Parts: sequence; C-alpha cells; structure tokens
Amino acid sequence: MELPRILSQVIFVLAATILLGSDKVDGRRHSHREWDYFEYCAISCRAHTASLADFGGVGDGTTSNTRAFQTAVDHLSQFESDGGSMLFVPPGKWLTGSFNLTSHFTLFLHQDAVLLASQDENEWAVIEPLPSYGRGRDTEGGRYISLIFGTNLTDVIITGDNGTIDGQGETWWNKFHKGELSYTRPYLIEIMYSENVQISNLTLVNSPSWNVHPVYCSNVIVQGLTILAPVTSPNTDGINPDSCTNTRIEDCYIVSGDDCIAVKSGWDQYGISFAMPTKRLVIRRLTCISPFSAVIALGSEMSGGIEDVRAEEILAIDSESGIRIKTAVGRGGYVKDIYVRGMTMKTMKWAFWMTGNYGSHPDNNYDPNALPLISNINYRDMVAENVTMAAKLEGISGDPFTGICISNVTIELAKKPKKVIWNCTDVEGVSSGVVPLPCSQLPEVSAECNFPAESLPIDNVEIQTCSYYRRKYSSSDNDHVLKHL
Repeated sequence: MELPRILSQVIFVLAATILLGSDKVDGRRHSHREWDYFEYCAISCRAHTASLADFGGVGDGTTSNTRAFQTAVDHLSQFESDGGSMLFVPPGKWLTGSFNLTSHFTLFLHQDAVLLASQDENEWAVIEPLPSYGRGRDTEGGRYISLIFGTNLTDVIITGDNGTIDGQGETWWNKFHKGELSYTRPYLIEIMYSENVQISNLTLVNSPSWNVHPVYCSNVIVQGLTILAPVTSPNTDGINPDSCTNTRIEDCYIVSGDDCIAVKSGWDQYGISFAMPTKRLVIRRLTCISPFSAVIALGSEMSGGIEDVRAEEILAIDSESGIRIKTAVGRGGYVKDIYVRGMTMKTMKWAFWMTGNYGSHPDNNYDPNALPLISNINYRDMVAENVTMAAKLEGISGDPFTGICISNVTIELAKKPKKVIWNCTDVEGVSSGVVPLPCSQLPEVSAECNFPAESLPIDNVEIQTCSYYRRKYSSSDNDHVLKHL
C-alpha cells in the first residue's frame, strides 16, 4: 500500500475518533450523532459511501424506490476511478423495480434491510434475449430485466450482513402456470459480460425465476447465500453460472423448486454459434433441498461446452438427484472433465442421473446432427441413504457417454426401491468399490476416480476485510457522503 494512502487512512481514523468523542455529553452520545461502524469481507474495499436514504429512499414497504436506487448508483459512478463506492441499504423494507449497477461498486444490505421486488410490470424493462439462447426461456422474444442488473462491469460486489432480497414471485409463478406471460420472467440478480464479481452473504427468497445468473463473466465468487423458494415453484434455480470462466460457489444453503446449481452455456444452435463455455468452476460446501430437481445439474443448455468442474463437500437432502447431466441430440457442445467428491445424499430418487434425451429446443432450426460429447465424468467418495434408484445413466444411441468413473460410493437403498437399481444404456466407464454393484457397462477396476490436486486460479483470489464508517442519522452539519477505509 502506498504511503499517502496509509496516511489518509490514519488521518480519517483520528478524525472519526475526534468526532465520536465530541458527540458525547456527560458520557452520553447524542442519537443524531451516532455512527455506524462495521467490517465486511470483499474482493475490493471502497473509498466512498452513501446511504439509499440520501437519495430519497423510503423503507416503508409501499413507496417505490426504483428512482432512488438508480439515482444513487448514477451518482456514485463518478467515483469509479477514485477508489470506488458503496451504496448502503439501511434497515427497512425497500420496494423497488429493476436497477442497474456500475463498476468498482458495492451494494451492501444491512441485516434488517429487505429489498422487495415490485409487482408492477411497468417497473421492469424488457430486454433482448441472450445471444447464446436466441429467445427467452419462458416465451419467444425478449425477457424482463433482472431486479439487480449489470453489464460490461469490472469489480462489482453485491453483499450484506445477511440482508434479504425478496422477489415476491408468486404473481409471476401464477402467470407462468396460466400461460399469461408476454416475456420471460425476471431473475433476482443477473450480471453480464463482466469480470471480478462477488455476490455474497445475502438471503434470497421467492425469486420469480432463477435467483443468481452470472452470464458471460469471468472471475466470479458466490458465497454465503441462503436461497429459499417453495419446492413447487417453477424454475427457481439457485445459482446458474452460464458461459462463465473461473467461478467459485461455496458455503450456500439452497431450497429450490428447480436445480440448486445449474451449469449452462447456451442453447442448441445459438450456444454453438456463441461458443462461450463454462469452465474452471469450483463448487464446495453446498447444502441443497430440491425434491423435484437436481442438486448440481450440468445442462441442459450446454451447447457452448462445460469443462473442468470441481465439486466437493456437498450435502443433498430430499432431492430428486445428486448429480445430473442433461443434454440431447441438437445440443452439440460438450460436458467433460467433471470431478465430484465428498458428497452425502439423504432421501433421493436417484443418486446419479444422466440423460441424452432432454429434448426441449428453442425452435425447429437446430441441427439434428449436432451431437453432444460427454466424457471424463468422475464421482468418488460418496455415501447415500434412502435412495429409490442408484443411477439412471442414458446416453445417446451412436453417441455414448464415455469415461464415466464412480469409486468408493456406498448407496443405501430405500425400503421400497426400484426393481432395477442401475439402469445404464449407451454409456461406457469403470467403477471401484461401489455398493450396490453397478451395471455391466461400469466394470470393476482397482483404481480410484480422478480429482485434480492443483487449484484453479479463482481459489487464489483474496478476500479483504473492509471497514465502513458513517453517521446513522442525518444532521445539517457535515453529514454527507463520507470516506471509509
């Protein structure tokens, strides 16, 4: 750190100490001069801060704060090249429509702050479909912009002291079920074409659709999220890294109506043409409940490719499947170099599921000769209990899934399991120390499945401890945007 920066920090701390001391009278501190101070962890600390209340925000749960959020971000964007900025969302219920973020910026939610997503469709702009998808996921054409959105950003952080973002998704779910949607439902958080992204220490509830969607991004850290949705809610995926490179997902708890983690990279001919894979992805210390979907799904939109995924220390409870690969004729692309270890599964329909017959397509213009490549899939060191069926592994005729390896896995079956415990077609691989004994397509060998020893670059990204100082309440003398360490 440069000497001027150190001196400025020391001077600020001394000034804050003097101000704090001067606010005391007879050992008491005037409430209008009280200060907020807390520490938080982030990839970058900020030199400038402001509160949403400074921009007319009203946390009563009924007043729209869309303009306040966007005005605040627009104002703070002037500090992008001067140490960056943080927008603090204080306690309250802050109703808002979509707003865009800026670079070198942190959005921080107090533990008692709740962002309430507006149910007024006029608060949601309609944007173009993703180029790697060619259309919206719910309908043809465009899609509603996400609640918190950013594109072409560098160094953006969405974090808090476990503050809450409530998507109020029931209205959207009902419209989806009734076929009343004009455009694809919004997500809670979507960051596009960006680098150095952190999303952490928040509670996300009742998203209209996907919760967290980094797409076309690099160097992404998602950690410490609690994601909750009714298990029957449609498409409420937890975290969907999509055509991203160098991503780390860790220490998250997810209850979902769809896949807890869904790894994606574009849909059929659009994903093939866009040609941006998801690669170098780490997933660790995840707890998931998803009775009708997967804990970790690879696909089904995987046409740009998925490679070098490493997952470990995963707890699956009452979920349809532990690891699922979803693809189809027409997808093209590949899923390769997948490594999963240290997974515990409790009450599952399938421990492992692969399918080459997940046949949804964006339109009829896909190439029926575009066959996906599924290879080098490694599962090891797992235990499962109360499982209805050990595995359903279905490749594609003439295009088998190859290089499957399952080792040191013990599966305790349910009291009334399926008659066929392992169902394997058009797959090739090996097994070692697996109970019950796998299908003949996975013959027993004496070797363990692979898990890379070297770390990925995203594991070397350091998280800093940052500090925030600010007066809690406004006064007429000098209560403006302050600098903090």
